[in-house]
Amino acid sequence: MPQYLTKEQKENIFKEFGGSGANSGSTEGQIALFTARIKGLSDHLQENNKDHSSRRSLLRLVGKRRKLLKYLANKDINKYREILKALNIRK
Repeated sequence: MPQYLTKEQKENIFKEFGGSGANSGSTEGQIALFTARIKGLSDHLQENNKDHSSRRSLLRLVGKRRKLLKYLANKDINKYREILKALNIRK
């Protein structure tokens, strides 16, 4: 099974990108959270390449993140560029 993020890790992600630990609804915070989960699933799938349910979860997360990035690019292009640089996401 892939390793899940702890409550403290999630709060740290939201503090860094969402403004506060309780602001879990911000677009930037959600993108950062999805990126952390994608990294964990990618590492898991490197070792367990036949785990198709995790592969499907990874593809769903990538799609959700892509939609949020598109929304952020249309809303505020400067924040979009900052988050791509901060999370090291290729676009």
